[in-house]
Amino acid sequence: MMSPVLGMSFLALVLSGGAWAFAPIGGGASTHVSITEKAVLQKVTEVCRAIAESEGRDFTPTGNSAEELVQACLGPKATGEVSAAKFKSALNEIYIQNGQVDRDFVNSPAHHFNSEAFALGRRLITDGVASIKANIQKENFLAARETLGRVLHTLQDFYSHSNWVDLGYTEPYANLIRPDLPLENLADVKTPTCSDCANGGFCSNSILPNILNEKKLTSGYMGILSSAKPKGKCSHGGAADLTSSKAPRGGISKDERRSDNVALHTAAVTVATTATLQLLDDIRGAAGDNNYLRFMGVARSSVVVFVIDTTGSMSDDILEAKRVVYEIIDSKKGTQDEPSQYILVPFNDPEFGPLIKTTNPDVMKAEIANLTADGGGDLPEMCLSGLQLALTGAPASSNIYVFTDAIAKDIELKETIVALIRSTKSTVSFFMTGDGARRRRRGVESSEATFETYKDLALASGGQAISVTKENLPQATDVIIDSSTSALVIVLQRARNPGRAETFSFLLDESLNNITIYITGKSLTFTLKNPAGVTQKQNEANGKLGTVQTVGNLYRVRLATDKHTGLWEISMNSNQPYTLKVTGQSTIAFIYNFVETFDGPHPGYALISGRPQAGMPAMLLVSVLGRKGPASVKVADIALVTVSGSEVVGGTLEDMGNGDFLVTVTKVPAGEFVVLLNGTDVVSSTVFQRQSTTQMSVSKVTIKAVVDRSMEPGKPFTLPFTVMTDATGGSYKISASNDRDFKMNVPGSIAVTTGGNSTGEMTITVPANTPSGTDVTLTIEAVAPGASDSNYAVLRLSVVTKVTSDICTDRYKYTAQKNKGNT
Repeated sequence: MMSPVLGMSFLALVLSGGAWAFAPIGGGASTHVSITEKAVLQKVTEVCRAIAESEGRDFTPTGNSAEELVQACLGPKATGEVSAAKFKSALNEIYIQNGQVDRDFVNSPAHHFNSEAFALGRRLITDGVASIKANIQKENFLAARETLGRVLHTLQDFYSHSNWVDLGYTEPYANLIRPDLPLENLADVKTPTCSDCANGGFCSNSILPNILNEKKLTSGYMGILSSAKPKGKCSHGGAADLTSSKAPRGGISKDERRSDNVALHTAAVTVATTATLQLLDDIRGAAGDNNYLRFMGVARSSVVVFVIDTTGSMSDDILEAKRVVYEIIDSKKGTQDEPSQYILVPFNDPEFGPLIKTTNPDVMKAEIANLTADGGGDLPEMCLSGLQLALTGAPASSNIYVFTDAIAKDIELKETIVALIRSTKSTVSFFMTGDGARRRRRGVESSEATFETYKDLALASGGQAISVTKENLPQATDVIIDSSTSALVIVLQRARNPGRAETFSFLLDESLNNITIYITGKSLTFTLKNPAGVTQKQNEANGKLGTVQTVGNLYRVRLATDKHTGLWEISMNSNQPYTLKVTGQSTIAFIYNFVETFDGPHPGYALISGRPQAGMPAMLLVSVLGRKGPASVKVADIALVTVSGSEVVGGTLEDMGNGDFLVTVTKVPAGEFVVLLNGTDVVSSTVFQRQSTTQMSVSKVTIKAVVDRSMEPGKPFTLPFTVMTDATGGSYKISASNDRDFKMNVPGSIAVTTGGNSTGEMTITVPANTPSGTDVTLTIEAVAPGASDSNYAVLRLSVVTKVTSDICTDRYKYTAQKNKGNT
């Protein structure tokens, strides 16, 4: 199949040349994405219904969208708003990895069941399923979803690229997901399988009658760089397949619905869908219904993540963190705001961790009650190491809260933290109860060792850096209560450094509830004005528009419930740096990813792991969620906006249906930017505004690496990577870190020519006692000469204990030697 680009949005990208392609960019209903979506939604529906029946309640979705399915599955369990953002993100993660198989493994017969590579193709599936199950058991759901996407591509390709449906089979080949069963009746490498197609294209009945009569299993050979194939063998077919011009000419692929294969194409789609359902059911059986839904992102959106300094001076802070956790647990129980997961990461010096994850609130209460303040010694602590654990262990788009009174000793991790923030789109807020101005030991300059590091990280993530005394800390932690909520959205976020007088406008729509404005800064004044012209100043604690709470450098403005919809304004005045953030609760939201095109026989779109490339148009896949599915919102425009400036660059929108948009921005703003979306809520007929939180920027440096297998306990794992640059060449500094502290051998630098690229490799050694199912987040950074530019790649690897067996058949050995460059 061709590449299943990032979601249903790409089904309509190419409508010419076959509207029924068994490929993602051909449109119609027969694609990797549509097959996967149909099966995933059906299986999630089955699981939600089963759970509802076991709990004695109804399960009645109002429609077939992701939003309506999640609302029916979770809504009746508790009061409050239910967001489908996690589910939609999970679906896109599966689609992305599915599509990237056509980029990352274009020359691998096994990944596509081409060239009769049945044994190795089956091994990819069974190893992948084992990894998925192990990851789910360890609650490493993101790693499991990424593996699922790749496995499903290979599984679905079997029915399009082999002669399974030509043989008359209408049910999936169960042996593909059963490693204990043999692959039977495979055509020998010396056995001819096809007759010549004189027109050089596709002919019906190309497969030899004896192959069909004897039920011999074969697949088409595919040559991208070579036309070589064994004598008499079928080809995949198509313009990109060089073997299709060598007798026997033609091809047996059912990727597209053509006049010669309508019935076979339809049969392949049907069986591939059933096979996908069977594989998902196998995973469900191993995971259990509740964990299966968490694996699929069907969970309340609120996750509480605490990173807490436990050195000797932190007793009061720990007591306050404990109080906040207890209040969240006790006050939000039975509502949709009740967290779906609790995460705790303590840090000290030199120790940090472990990361503690639980869905049980009583376990979280016990864990945080066990924290004690002790040790530390010199002032700097291992704050960023603890934060790294939280960013890699928490779900994407989490709200993380760091409590500390000390500067960071491990400041060398700052760029790794920024990379992880951008990769996960998580928000990090700091509660700083020290002055942060004392220098680190060993002569490190104080500019590197103040709380400015935390302020930079908070700004990059869209969080707050709150400076407060230990006595006033309890007044500041209302921020945590506010954001520990379901369906949290950002309406506006801006920062000014240095500060200046400026008026900011923002739209409030009818769907928004619990609207809160956060301002951090010193020596500032502000005036808030609603659409009717009513105003309130910063010194009015209880005004006509809401309440104003001041603690430390934080102003918290909670708007009254009888808000006015429409255009609001807030006029800020300060010559000191300040930040402004407007939040609320609403199920109208959006998620996005930066993407890039890739070429090959099956071109498509792939996720950009690091910063987008400078000097090129930026492309985004944006998925918009409405209150009653995608039809309940209308998008007006999507733009990139500088957080610290006033530049707004609109993008060209291509509506792909199903709430998905491909956005192209020809001129990317200079500096750090976020995504701003404006539209109309059809339900209330009010206009809305939503903004992303994570700051992004472009780079002339690109670093890429592909994870093509899992890691094994006790064995070194070698990972090649490539650094490319559109800027001046020279020696590029390479650094890498992983969240498991596994030993690594990383080259310190790599030479890259101007406008060129260079390849290196690193080795990770996995300890022999590492449990199967452990996930490892690896961050690689490349820094240009003179630190003028940099970029990063964030990869997720799984550790899986292998079951050894010899699967390298004579046929595949021949293929590997004679058909290099195949897919």
